[in-house]
Amino acid sequence: MPQDAFTLRYVKDELNGLFAGGKISKINQPSKDLLSLLIYTRSGTVKLDIDLSAKYCRVSAGEKTDLPNPKTAPNFCMLLRKHLQNAEILFVGQAGFERVLYFDFKCFSEFEITAMRLYLEIMGKYSNAVLVKEDGVIAGALKTASLETGARRIMMSGAKYALPEKQDKADPTDLNALKNAFERKSGDAAKFIADNVAGIAYVTADDIVNLYGENVTAEEVFEYVNCGAYTPCVVYRGGAPADFKARLTKGAKPYRSLLEAQAECYTAAITEKRFNDKKRKLVSAVASAEKKSEKRLALNLEKLAECDKAEEIKLKGELITANIYAVERGAGLFKAVNYYDENCSTVSIELDPRLTPSQNAQKYYKKYAKLKRAAINLHAQKSENEDRLTYLNTISENIKLAENLTDLAETEQELISLSLLPANESKGGRKTGKKTEEDAPFRRYVYNGFTVVCGRNNRQNDRIIKGLSANDLWLHVKGYHSSHVAVLCGEGNADNGAVKFAAEICAYYSEARGKDKVPVDYTLKKYVKKPNGANAGFAVYTDFKTIIVAPRAHTEAKSDE
Repeated sequence: MPQDAFTLRYVKDELNGLFAGGKISKINQPSKDLLSLLIYTRSGTVKLDIDLSAKYCRVSAGEKTDLPNPKTAPNFCMLLRKHLQNAEILFVGQAGFERVLYFDFKCFSEFEITAMRLYLEIMGKYSNAVLVKEDGVIAGALKTASLETGARRIMMSGAKYALPEKQDKADPTDLNALKNAFERKSGDAAKFIADNVAGIAYVTADDIVNLYGENVTAEEVFEYVNCGAYTPCVVYRGGAPADFKARLTKGAKPYRSLLEAQAECYTAAITEKRFNDKKRKLVSAVASAEKKSEKRLALNLEKLAECDKAEEIKLKGELITANIYAVERGAGLFKAVNYYDENCSTVSIELDPRLTPSQNAQKYYKKYAKLKRAAINLHAQKSENEDRLTYLNTISENIKLAENLTDLAETEQELISLSLLPANESKGGRKTGKKTEEDAPFRRYVYNGFTVVCGRNNRQNDRIIKGLSANDLWLHVKGYHSSHVAVLCGEGNADNGAVKFAAEICAYYSEARGKDKVPVDYTLKKYVKKPNGANAGFAVYTDFKTIIVAPRAHTEAKSDE
């Protein structure tokens, strides 16, 4: 997504048209590289996002990418609040043909009215925000730099602000400079333009070449950059917004404004990033818990294997007792005939020379009793660890099947309740116990008048069981972890088509998604029970039938259906 000077020029024009005359209501800094300003404008309150990270650097409005604010505001955020709270935006401009925008403010304090300027350097990993006083002195910068750090520009409070040093490239607003540069033109035209013309990214240069051809001239580049005509558009790939442009290109979808096109692309990109980050976080938490459960289960099995020797220990105690007259005191080993064995085999029994024969026998009996008691506890622990591991596997499967942030919302809360993740904190720093039911609705479908619902996670699976009527149909994949699916029948009965439709959805949102044919059990809700104390998403059922289907992701119903 281009953030070159060419594109920023149009972004600047739209920002100025939207925000000039507006007043700053709130200033937040959700992350170290992101500033968020709420601004009162003629058209209402609009959120301005200023992202100064390497990958997503931009100045944008209208994005749907709200992030929680930290408990304590960072220093730069506090500085902006001090100077810019309730300030009026006079003008949004661009420094020459550079990747630098600036906001001019009229600031109000108890004693005076002052002018300040906020420079926004949209330059990839070198992006920065610098607040400058009326006399050009820096009041503060998001990313500070001093001579001691080897920086070429000083970004410290009290220093004079200077624009980034210009690159040794031709100015595209100067036709003579472009002609001189094009005298050296060779090789790939798009790469030549990007390397030799200032403020033009490769994607923009590629658009220029696609329009004029490989033999593009300096005059054509000058006309493209300076004609002033633009048609914002978004390029879609795989049904998702992938890029936005200021000039319409083949196959792209036109948009009313460049800010809207930009917001669409960045909302999609950042939402996908947040989804992937959240998914990795949850996968890591569950994998760690699974590993611990597997380790505890392996230890249980190892100890149970020792307990299996209890009868052998008891036998040795009995053989000592039966042959106590023949056991020499102080001996370290005694060989006795095993009278329980029809072949009368010989058993070697280790003895403690410090103990009497009777005490050695008692030692074996005590060890036998200890192993028997341990076996009872270990079987209970083994069953508990197996149940927990199975439960964690269902959570892991839910995460794998998740398709968006909504699918992960309640799973995250589930992990928090299990103490596998730290509790979320609100904007004020308090723990949030807010329910997510309203924010995370079931997957919902309609088939021939029947409503079909599908759980996104264990908690929703529980709510499906709880909310069904006795005559509703409940489905689950046989032998695999799967979402719970239900057909809401009302007073009627689900026909074969509805059962098949629901079963295909159930198979798709299951561990068996990759298989060609999947068995799905279905039964009436009255035959489905959740045992007391059972883990979320666990149920038992009887009186069921089974249908074999291929997994299919049917289209979800719209909210107004």
